[in-house]
Amino acid sequence: MSRKTTNNKILFAVSLLFGLLFVNAGLNKFLNYMPMPQNLPVKMTNMMTAFIETRWLIPLVASIQILGGLFIIIPKTRALGALMIFPIMVGIVFINIFQVSDGLPLAIALSLILLWIMFDSRRKYLQIIR
Repeated sequence: MSRKTTNNKILFAVSLLFGLLFVNAGLNKFLNYMPMPQNLPVKMTNMMTAFIETRWLIPLVASIQILGGLFIIIPKTRALGALMIFPIMVGIVFINIFQVSDGLPLAIALSLILLWIMFDSRRKYLQIIR
């Protein structure tokens, strides 16, 4: 098996798990099947309350997470999915830096996966720029 084939299989497996994670997160925002932790800091609770009271923000983010996650799973649309998920990933990292740092290692790992997906799609992005 060639190195490129192995890399493609690994990238597909990682993209599948990454995409499913975001699809799950988006679906949870609509269906609320994973309860929020009870011991959230007050700053985080206040921020989440503001997001919920905004009414349009949570459905927008959830829709982007679901679509972006599905697009990342499909190799042909992976580059578009990565672009959709990128601003959400930036928000996740910032929340973990400035609000609650417990999830920062996972946020960094997910960011690195997203950057790998985006690096793999660089030729598609260069076509847009040209």
